[in-house]
Amino acid sequence: MLNNLPTKSFKKRLLPVLAGSALVSALAFQGVVPEVHADGLPVLTQLIKQNSDAVVHIKVEAGGEKKMATGNMFELPNGQQMPEELRQFFRNLPQAPQQRRSSSMGSGFIISDDGYVVTNAHVIDDAKKVTVTLGDNRELEAEVIGQDSYSDIALLKIEADDLPTVTLGSSENLEVGQWVFAIGAPFGLEHSATQGIVSALSRSLPDGTYVPFIQTDVAVNPGNSGGPLFDLKGNVVGVNSQIYSRSGGYMGISFSIPIDLVKNVTEQLKNGGSVSRGWLGVHIQSLNQELADSFNMRSPKGALVSNVQPSSPADLAGVQAGDIIVGFDSSDVDSANHLPLLVGTTPIGKQVPLTVLRNGAEKTLKVKIERLKDDNESIKVSASKSSGALGLSVAPLTAEERKAAKLGKAGVAVRGVEPDSPAAQAGLREGDVILALNNSNVATPEELKSKVMDAPKDKPLAVLIMRDNRKQFVAIKPL
Repeated sequence: MLNNLPTKSFKKRLLPVLAGSALVSALAFQGVVPEVHADGLPVLTQLIKQNSDAVVHIKVEAGGEKKMATGNMFELPNGQQMPEELRQFFRNLPQAPQQRRSSSMGSGFIISDDGYVVTNAHVIDDAKKVTVTLGDNRELEAEVIGQDSYSDIALLKIEADDLPTVTLGSSENLEVGQWVFAIGAPFGLEHSATQGIVSALSRSLPDGTYVPFIQTDVAVNPGNSGGPLFDLKGNVVGVNSQIYSRSGGYMGISFSIPIDLVKNVTEQLKNGGSVSRGWLGVHIQSLNQELADSFNMRSPKGALVSNVQPSSPADLAGVQAGDIIVGFDSSDVDSANHLPLLVGTTPIGKQVPLTVLRNGAEKTLKVKIERLKDDNESIKVSASKSSGALGLSVAPLTAEERKAAKLGKAGVAVRGVEPDSPAAQAGLREGDVILALNNSNVATPEELKSKVMDAPKDKPLAVLIMRDNRKQFVAIKPL
C-alpha cells in the first residue's frame, strides 16, 4: 500500500540511505567473493570490513534557532508533583525557553580519495553547516557541491587526501532475490550493517521523482539516509533513500536509488552544481489489462500517452494522445514508470527514435530531447570558505515575475537567505531580484554562481538588486 508512504514533510525523520557517484577513483577491492554457510547464506564479514571505513556519518546544523518548550516546571519526570517546599524555592526563578539549533543526521559514502562524498539531498536540506565523521573519527566540515531534489541525491566535498573509497557497481543487472547489504548510521549508531534481498525493481513511488526505486527488505532506519547498498561483490548498487513505515521505523520495505542514476546525477553536480534532465513533453500512464484489451494488445506493456504538450519535443515529433510508447532509443519501454528515467538521462539536444503503437500498428518517430524547465528550480550559492560564496538560494524568474518587473533577460530571484551569511549581513532578503554583480549582468542562477566563484575573494562584491521596483546596490563581502 504505497499510498501509506510518509509525506515529504516527514522525509527527514522517516527516510533512509544513499549510495554512489561517477567520481570514484581507486577501487576499494577487486573480485571479492563472500564465504557461504553450509545453509547457503552469505558470510559478509570481510566485505563489511573492507567497506566500513568509506561509509561516513553526516551531521547537519540547519539555519536559525528553535525555542524548546519548557513544560510544567513543577512536574517531576515520573509525573508526580514537586513538593511544596521545593516549589517555593523554584517559584521565583525565570523560566527562559532554551534556544537550540535545529539539526539532523544521516549517512554517506566516499567515492573518491580526494574527498567527494555522496548522500541524500533530504539529509542536507537547509544546511548551514555539514560535518562529516570519518571511520577514524576525524570530523571535517563539508562543502555542498550540489543537490538534486528529483533524485534525492547530494554531493559533498571534504578537504582530505588518501581516503578510503567504495567501488561503484551497476544496478542494470540486479535481480529480484539477489542478496544485498547496507552500512550506515541508524539513529546515529555508526557503521551498523544490515542485510537482505532485492524485493522488487523499478518501483514508482508517489513522490514526484524520476527514480525507479530498488525495493529491498534490508533494515534501514532514520540515520541510514544517504548510505550505500552493496551487492555480494562489494560494489555499491544503490543509495538507500526511503522506507515504508506506519511507525517511523523499519517495517520490512526499504527503497534505494539505483547507482546508475546516481552516477549520472553526481557527475553533473560535480561539473556544474546542478542537474539537467531531458524533456519529452507528454503525460503518460501505465496500462492495465482492460486498457490493453481496448487497444487490442495481448498484455499491458508500454506507456500510454494521455496528453501531449503543445510545441514540446513530442508534439514536434508527431506523438499523439492515445499512442502507446513501447520503445525509446535502444531500450524497450515496459511501463510508464520506465520512460521518465530513460528520457531524463538522455543528453539534451540528442535526437532519438521513439517507437509507438498507433491503431494497432508500430510506428517509429524521431524526437529531439530538450531540457526540462522548472520555474521553481533553484541553485544554492552557499556560504563556503573555499568558494567565497554568498549564502543564498536563487532561481529563474517566472514569466509573471519578469513581466511585472518589466525586466528583459537579466535577473534572478532570491528564494532564500541563510541566517548569518554574507548575503544576510548585507541585507538581502527573499523576494529581491539580483540584476548584476560587479557591473556584469546576471541572467541565470548558474551565471551568478560562476561570477561569484570567479570574483576576487578579498574584495566586497557590488551587487545590483531590485526591491519593490527600485534598483539599488549592496556590497557583499564573501567569507
